[in-house]
Amino acid sequence: MARRAHFVGSLGLEDAETAMSSVATILGDCCSRIPDGETGERGYWVRWQVATFENCDSLELEVVRETFEGYKDNLKRPFYVIKAGIDPATIDLGELGYGDEAIASYATFKELKASGEISADVRFQVSIPTPMALLLSFVSPKSQLALEPAVIQAFKRDLNKIQTTIPLDELAIQFDVCLEVLGYEGAMELPFDDVINESVKRVGELGGEIGRAAEFGIHLCYGDPGHQHVVEPKDLDTSVKFANGIVDATSRAVNFMHMPVPKDRNDEAYFSPLKDLSMPAETRLILGLVHHTDGVEGGKARIATAEKFVQDFDIATECGFGRRDPGTISALLQIHRELCD
Repeated sequence: MARRAHFVGSLGLEDAETAMSSVATILGDCCSRIPDGETGERGYWVRWQVATFENCDSLELEVVRETFEGYKDNLKRPFYVIKAGIDPATIDLGELGYGDEAIASYATFKELKASGEISADVRFQVSIPTPMALLLSFVSPKSQLALEPAVIQAFKRDLNKIQTTIPLDELAIQFDVCLEVLGYEGAMELPFDDVINESVKRVGELGGEIGRAAEFGIHLCYGDPGHQHVVEPKDLDTSVKFANGIVDATSRAVNFMHMPVPKDRNDEAYFSPLKDLSMPAETRLILGLVHHTDGVEGGKARIATAEKFVQDFDIATECGFGRRDPGTISALLQIHRELCD
């Protein structure tokens, strides 16, 4: 298969039209799905979701953490707890806003398609976190599992809204599996001990909510606060374990699976766990090996090493562009194009 470029989600540009048209213009037929760039308040992944918990009458603020071990930024992080006397089963978080944002951006995507700027066969990509990402980011450990059903229901509402408005044959939905990966790597504590099995079960169950005519994909992530990983992967072993587990746990096909590759990892040891990857042919592997710092030549070197273990895969960056210097984005898109060519 021809090698194509994938974009994780955030594109670091001023608005959805600029983000989508920039990708379409530079990448052309090298890109089969385009996200809206997660512009505005969504640029820092889940941070905009603080309002969901702040505005819930059943929750109260427990603590604000000024620092968070392992994170390369200085954002204040509020954590909420279920109020005394509240039955968790009665908590309703409403919609999270991912549906409304997707629908608004899809209108622009549709216009760009109608004008021919985006090719007819390109899908509109919606990238969303997992429920556990919101729970670990905003909820006290003492309330995480109790509040989890309400968070899952909120995600299901947004998924339903997206899929009843956007044609499924034009849609790709990607789950960003990040804090679960970091939990397995020991960078944070999850509310269960069997991290991989409990995590992939949850991802698989929510993936079953995605219609068969839509694409379903996974971005395995080590975080990007301050445009740095929270913890550096030792190799692709953790990614392979999560990938195999999610594919097995999901009732529908997983169409693509993205894994990160740090810029200084061109060694066979990093890629060797790919020999244990057990995904069906319909699941396209995507390796996040594109880096602005060493450009096309660095990407070629990492591709050559990866090809010793897998032959067919697409390319991407490790994470989204939302925390990088906007002045580098056009050049970074061009690097993707040249590596695809």
